[in-house]
Amino acid sequence: MTDMAAPKRQDTRKLFENLSGAGKSIAVLTSGGDAQGMNAAVRAVVRMGIYVGAKVYFIHEGYQGMVDGGDNIEEATWESVSSMLQVGGTVIGSARCKEFRTHEGRLKAAHNLVQRGITNLCVIGGDGSLTGANLFREEWSDLLDELRRQGLISEEAARRNSMLHIVGMVGSIDNDFCGTDMTIGTDSALHRIIEVVDAIMTTAQSHQRTFVLEVMGRHCGYLALVSALACGADWVFIPEMPPEDGWEDNMCQKLSEIRSRGSRLNIMIVAEGAIDRQGRAITSEFVKDLVVRCLGFDTRVTILGHVQRGGTPSAFDRILASRMGVEAVLALLEASANTPACVVSLVGNQAVRLPLMECVQMTQEVQKVMDEKKFEEAVRLRGRSFENNLITYRLLSNRKADSELPNSSFNVAVMNVGAPAAGMNAAVRSAVRVGITEGHKMFAVNDGFEGLYKGQIKEIKWGDVGGWTGQGGSLLGTKRTLPGKHLEEIAEQLRIHNISALLVIGGFEAYMGLLELSAARDKHSEFCVPMVMVPATVSNNIPGSDLSIGSDTALNAITDTCDRIKQSASGTKRRVFIIETMGGYCGYLATVGGLAAGADTVYIYEEPFGIRDLQANVEHLTEKMKTSIQRGLVLRNEYCNENFTTDFIYQLYNEEGRGVFDCRKNILGHMQQGGAPSPFDRNFSTKIAAKAVQWITRTLKDCFKGGRVFANSEDTACLLGMRRRALVFQPVAKLRDETDFVHRIPKDQWWLKLRPLMKILAKYKTSYDVSDSGQLEHLTRFRPRESDTSATI
Repeated sequence: MTDMAAPKRQDTRKLFENLSGAGKSIAVLTSGGDAQGMNAAVRAVVRMGIYVGAKVYFIHEGYQGMVDGGDNIEEATWESVSSMLQVGGTVIGSARCKEFRTHEGRLKAAHNLVQRGITNLCVIGGDGSLTGANLFREEWSDLLDELRRQGLISEEAARRNSMLHIVGMVGSIDNDFCGTDMTIGTDSALHRIIEVVDAIMTTAQSHQRTFVLEVMGRHCGYLALVSALACGADWVFIPEMPPEDGWEDNMCQKLSEIRSRGSRLNIMIVAEGAIDRQGRAITSEFVKDLVVRCLGFDTRVTILGHVQRGGTPSAFDRILASRMGVEAVLALLEASANTPACVVSLVGNQAVRLPLMECVQMTQEVQKVMDEKKFEEAVRLRGRSFENNLITYRLLSNRKADSELPNSSFNVAVMNVGAPAAGMNAAVRSAVRVGITEGHKMFAVNDGFEGLYKGQIKEIKWGDVGGWTGQGGSLLGTKRTLPGKHLEEIAEQLRIHNISALLVIGGFEAYMGLLELSAARDKHSEFCVPMVMVPATVSNNIPGSDLSIGSDTALNAITDTCDRIKQSASGTKRRVFIIETMGGYCGYLATVGGLAAGADTVYIYEEPFGIRDLQANVEHLTEKMKTSIQRGLVLRNEYCNENFTTDFIYQLYNEEGRGVFDCRKNILGHMQQGGAPSPFDRNFSTKIAAKAVQWITRTLKDCFKGGRVFANSEDTACLLGMRRRALVFQPVAKLRDETDFVHRIPKDQWWLKLRPLMKILAKYKTSYDVSDSGQLEHLTRFRPRESDTSATI
């Protein structure tokens, strides 16, 4: 876990350590409304900047601090960003600044930067903050000329600071910025909303109440839409897509029907900027009064307000902000005189750079088309992710009358296989409802492949899956049993129930099971039906997919626990915690959890380590204890090494650290599998399962010949996974070569690229391959159809 050996062959990689920041000064500021995760971004910029030898400055209080200068611009140290990762808001302060909008204000700001030799600016904020930064950059040479003419700076200073480079990161809980799937703070805001909705649902159920929830989003309905999707709300109001005229009667009729089917509650979500087709505001009070007047339901309003901005950042936001912070420093180091100001952004699972003004112009265009009442266009401009969220929500919330459904004679079975993962139930709900909408008869299989061969199969209806999105574990029941020894019985059950397609939601056993079933098609014609698997496991160890359902919830459980453990050490100085995580042989949870929690070292199977590495890690912590940060956090994946067990590492650290630090150990265990699913997992599972059922429908039509379904080609037994920027269907047979079956992991794992990042942020010298960074892309108005990530959410 110390320095990687230099490769012997010709090395064409672009390595981070070859980019020097010596002689450069970088300043970081947060501007506009605060968002959880901003501190993680500040921390990453500071530590990455210092790592490459640059001077890094905080600018306190946003642009106001830049204009006022003095103590507001302060040099940052490695220790000054310690303990920031888990803090919400922004510790360097943010303020809206009228003065910066004036020429005089920008002149003062330029003077303050030149005095300190700052020519690289990292701005974390919304589109207003980033537009201001771009204007500042365009005026920079004129501002320097003016300062020189006034005698405030020398000719030499003007020449030395002749170029200002700007990189933006979008920090906004509204997720209202075009070009990025997710902005810093959005996922944490969704956590706050979903926590409230889950709590409200229990009281609403008790009293048979209707609740109207108002969430933030003056110009963008992302929070309202995704929280409605994640909690299964009955109605949602968003500014981009106002309801059709006459919506009042339609809504009341729908609420009444839901109650008549036995539901004890209704949940409606209103974005604060919601409007009708004429542009009139739709307020939460108006909706409440309407329900009371027309239906007489006991109705309450809850306005979430600034709760959504507060609290601890989620694991997703910490990782997103850390990755963006690193990419921002990289972009500043590589910037040249003709590089445009850019924003670092997330598309799918990949960090990209986009021209700042292209993104700002498209963001402003959304508002323009909304003002012109071109609502369909506004939804398209918001991007694929937003559009898919809206399509999926409509699909799952509007139950069609039986007479309106397409006439399909197909029976589709849904099952969970492997260990339980949070989000499995949301996936089943989505699959069942989309299947019914497509005209299929949906069947639920209890207890995985074991239930399948025992005949535990029954029809499942639309109402049976109501309220499933927020439930943890697996309500269908799940087992690790593989089908290989019971192929005869399974074939018979498929024949008895006339099953035409199979959707398997699960982990590595689900993948193995699908391989076994598809391999047995020659012997059993019953298996010649479309089969698709959706990855659901906390370990995130499925080949063919970068992410799996349940892993985000597990990461949040790990991060929350690490936060508490670190806090417990704040009173007791010089303490090191050794924490064991789940994951089998897959080090995803340990590595990404370590990045989100600010770990010093993470031990995983994929990166072999020996006694010398353990010794180097102890020495590294000993040095750390001499600074003001007197605590350590070490994560160990459960199967990383059969001899270097958690106990062994604990005892070794205890012995070697005697007199310098003491140790504690903690095995997190099954708490990583439990709990209510995170908003990401609810959303991801809902959308991926809907996509899987739509694939089943298409494949059934293609394979229906001579009055029966016959599917025996490789591409009719698929895994639906997320690859970089797209959700892709891949034949399971083709994934064999990508799999290490002994250790139950993919041979190639994308997240290993995040390990050097984690080490650098923990002050280790390491090699970091950044070959796939650095390409400035252009914003495409409509991304290819498949490139929706979820909400990446």
